[in-house]
Amino acid sequence: MLLFFFLMIRRPPRSTLFPYTTLFRSLGIEGINYMLRSSENLPLTIYIMLPSCVPATGMETSGAELTSGDLALMLPRDRVLGIAEMMNFPGVLAADREVLNKIRIAEGRRVDGHAPGLTGKDLAAYIAAGIHSDHECTTTAEAREKLRAGMFIMVRQGSTEKNLKELVSIVTPENSRQFMLVSDDCNPGDLLEQGHVDYLVRLAIGEGLPPMTAIQMATINTAAYFGLSDTGAVAPGFKADFAVLDDLEQVTVSRVIQGGKVVAADGRVLPFVSGEPGRMVRSTVNIDYKSLERLDIRAAGEKMKVIGIVPGQIVTEKLVLAPKVAGGLVVADTDRDLLKIAVVERHMASGNIGLGFVRGMGLRDGAIATSVAHDSHNIIVVGIGDADMRRAVLAVEKENGGAAVVVGGEVLATLPLPVAGLMSTHPAAEVAAAAEQVTGAARGLGCRLEHPLIALSFLALPVVPALKITDRGLVDVESFQLVGLFQ
Repeated sequence: MLLFFFLMIRRPPRSTLFPYTTLFRSLGIEGINYMLRSSENLPLTIYIMLPSCVPATGMETSGAELTSGDLALMLPRDRVLGIAEMMNFPGVLAADREVLNKIRIAEGRRVDGHAPGLTGKDLAAYIAAGIHSDHECTTTAEAREKLRAGMFIMVRQGSTEKNLKELVSIVTPENSRQFMLVSDDCNPGDLLEQGHVDYLVRLAIGEGLPPMTAIQMATINTAAYFGLSDTGAVAPGFKADFAVLDDLEQVTVSRVIQGGKVVAADGRVLPFVSGEPGRMVRSTVNIDYKSLERLDIRAAGEKMKVIGIVPGQIVTEKLVLAPKVAGGLVVADTDRDLLKIAVVERHMASGNIGLGFVRGMGLRDGAIATSVAHDSHNIIVVGIGDADMRRAVLAVEKENGGAAVVVGGEVLATLPLPVAGLMSTHPAAEVAAAAEQVTGAARGLGCRLEHPLIALSFLALPVVPALKITDRGLVDVESFQLVGLFQ
């Protein structure tokens, strides 16, 4: 049986929508232009939603700032569809003028949401401001409330954010047009092994959704939501962009057609010539070395706040635990899985450094550091001792960004990400292999998380509950303020 449809493809997809692109956080308009240039003349079409929150909050140091005026200048650009996830929901609820201006400039285009756990009158006010969708639902109750309030629900499944199984249970024939299948923070190895949107459709079908409903949620629903009126179906007047399936249940893609031409077959892209994106014009990893000498934490109370990792989610717990003290300093306690965590500002060498503790990484020795740390992407490091934490940060800096695992002063593995400290110019298979080496090294030191680098990156995201950390310190997301470490 053959089935033709849009956007359900495997290596590479025909069209990819970036709800947000982390590169923008470090480079601002320069990063947007880089992404637009590098995605020209490809056998797929990449659309961009402009980031609404650079920086996401005033409680962190970002490498750039994008104002409503900056975004207004970029909206007319080709392949720019609207405004991406409005993470600063407290700013929306407080009627912050600049935050609301970023919504107003969309002028009829889509404004995506990002409001984990928002409910009741606050949710109503958030939607009334002009926000149309949300991809942060983690429970059926949350998704039902947002659905009933008129929101479009993006059912998210990433390497660590696994929400599909929970959410597809509420999809019915009557409400299915309000749902989309989306990915978020996928490891390159997962993409190569599992696929992309085709994998999500297989998962949805495996959870009991009728195949045509799952396909609808990945194709025409998405195209219609973003105003791509000539895309999303095989019909007169629509672009000849679609995939050919050999199997409806397994979603096996045999060919991908773009503009009426075959661009991929049997899981491989056919040869093509693309333009050069141009080099990045400045370094984005600039640290103040003296800040690395300030990792000591003096004991100042009998209880301290601890970030608790929730496996499979990007939300965290806000724990209150007794510290382990040695010589007047709070130190890691591997018996209780309490590790030291730090965020080192790396954009302008300000010397800012946030310190705290985290539970759930499982490390028994050494340290892990990465410059992928949502959303301002400073260097985040977790470890047992200060010396290895410093060495891991310096190893990341040496690669001009990326990730590193260190033990006993020795660098066990690195993942170079020299483009803004976030991306690589090497083929996906090479990046996946390097990422697996880093993950393997972390597991060898006792880390029990499936994707430690992604899990670590979200511990710095101060707009997702409950307790996070930035270069300026601990953030209580529920009260939306910086807080002290000790109770």
